Amino acid sequence: MSWTRSVLPWTFGLAGVCLVVGLIWGFFFTPNDFRQGSTVKIIYLHVPAALMAINAWIMMLVASMIWVVRRHHVSALAARAAAPVGVVMTLIALWTGAVWGQPMWGTWWAWDPRLTSFLILFLFYLGYIALWEAIEDPDTAADLTSILCIVGSIFAILARYAVFFWNQGLHQGASLSLDAEKNVADVFYYPLLICIAGFVLLFVALVLMRTRTEIRVRRIRALQARGQHA
Repeated sequence: MSWTRSVLPWTFGLAGVCLVVGLIWGFFFTPNDFRQGSTVKIIYLHVPAALMAINAWIMMLVASMIWVVRRHHVSALAARAAAPVGVVMTLIALWTGAVWGQPMWGTWWAWDPRLTSFLILFLFYLGYIALWEAIEDPDTAADLTSILCIVGSIFAILARYAVFFWNQGLHQGASLSLDAEKNVADVFYYPLLICIAGFVLLFVALVLMRTRTEIRVRRIRALQARGQHA
């Protein structure tokens, strides 16, 4: 609680700067693509949101495994805090993907392997949040949601690597790659990196803020329980 109090303002500030610079640079100062036209600029929202939707679940997986092994309550609360943020990131990815897909594919939705795995991941997010809310005992809820998180990680992996598992899918290849020849052109690449940095920092800031809230709520409930027993 003490170190996050000082870190949070800086994290939110850096996230805001990166998002403002990256989005303005990307949407207003980059050219249209010779094939996709202006729709290519959706990558400044779609790609960072999709990356964070997947990585948020992976972060939840790591935190859940720490809870299972070490019974560290903050890790369980951090996983719970990350879930709503992951839901929003997944929704942004699905929505921007539909906006891009309609002019490119001629349809708002296609049962492409990557799109389908993303939709299932979204449903797992909703189930994870609902399970936390449905169980009163926090330790039992943490146990069951950890199991759900481990199972749902399969679809997080599929959402990330579906384009490699199923080559016949409609979804294009990765926009960012270790192979420089497969990356988007530099004119799109650099503002995209700034947008990704902004989304990462925003995710970290929101999770820290929500984790602090979850800790306070847990403390209040513990004090209320003590008061009732007294």
